[in-house]
Amino acid sequence: MELELWWLLGIPVFFGLGWVAARVDIRQLVSESRTLPRGYFKGLNFLLNEQPDKAIDAFIEIVRMDPESADMHFALGNLFRRRGETERAIRVHQNLLARPDLPLEQKEHAQYELGMDYLKAGLLDRAEETFNAMLQGQYAVQARKALLEIFQREKEWQRAIEAALALQEAGAGSRQKEIAQFYCELAQDALVHLHPQDALVLLEKSLQADRVNVRATMLIGDAQLAQGDVEAALLTWRRVEQISVPHTALVAQRMMDGYSKVGRAQEGVNLLKSYLEQASSIDLIEVVYKAVLELDGVGAAKQLVVDELRRTPTLLGLDKLLEARLMDAPVTVVSELSMVKNLVHGYTQKLARYQCSHCGFKARQFYWQCPGCSRWETYPPRRTEELNVMN
Repeated sequence: MELELWWLLGIPVFFGLGWVAARVDIRQLVSESRTLPRGYFKGLNFLLNEQPDKAIDAFIEIVRMDPESADMHFALGNLFRRRGETERAIRVHQNLLARPDLPLEQKEHAQYELGMDYLKAGLLDRAEETFNAMLQGQYAVQARKALLEIFQREKEWQRAIEAALALQEAGAGSRQKEIAQFYCELAQDALVHLHPQDALVLLEKSLQADRVNVRATMLIGDAQLAQGDVEAALLTWRRVEQISVPHTALVAQRMMDGYSKVGRAQEGVNLLKSYLEQASSIDLIEVVYKAVLELDGVGAAKQLVVDELRRTPTLLGLDKLLEARLMDAPVTVVSELSMVKNLVHGYTQKLARYQCSHCGFKARQFYWQCPGCSRWETYPPRRTEELNVMN
């Protein structure tokens, strides 16, 4: 009972102490706010109301009245860069760096922002030089990330590998998937220049970085084919199924061509049909349809499309079915079927796109690196309509 009484007596004391602390904080906040230029609040208000033009005008006025205000310079430079006015952003950050009284921390900040200005402006040589000078300071990780972006833009894949490894060592997270893709880019270039053995060495390094890299597996098959070993290529391409069945659509035409070359076309058709049963795909249907049409005739090709359309109804599948129907349609209905086919085909062209799962960028062809956001392996190996049907 005595303990409870002491608690009751202590409550007003704690309340009073809290009130005093709050009054001190409020007075300090009011005192600090009075030292800020009025234009600061105007600019902030414009930003909150999504009026960047007026915000810039307000911050320019503050900088004109108080040239020593570094924070305002940073805010102004970033606003210019976001609006695409990179020349003005560069001037702002260069002016900051030219100040002899700028503290080291703010000097490094200004240098980093200047590098980002150069990067946004496409001045990659200047950006690289700026970030290379920052690999030991507080912005070292950010500078390495920027350098990695630069090397990818310039397609300097070996330097990109080195930058990615340096980032990993700096504790900035795993970059193994990206490193695997960089080796694939080098291997692709080696194949273009007819150096399949060099490509195989690079692709082995790619798989060491990422054992389930579909692209590396596909390219190993390409290199083996370039060396004349069709059977080895077929065995390698079949490994794609073990990694990701949906990705077999990307290697289906290679496989069908390979099986045809060694005189086992029917075996190839049967294998691709088994992939269709596991993961329906309009791209896979396209390859199997052409092969069945050549081997077994129009009737079998039509039945293939009908079966797949029943299992996965899409306009892309309907377009393929109409194409098959037109091959042996009576003359009296060819005109009407052609009209329907053209209408459906025109609409399906908008649906026959791949779509980045990160930024939504759509493309007619499959990309390993998204042209929109530059991220790797963000494209599902299915067209947008197929993904919508699955969802």
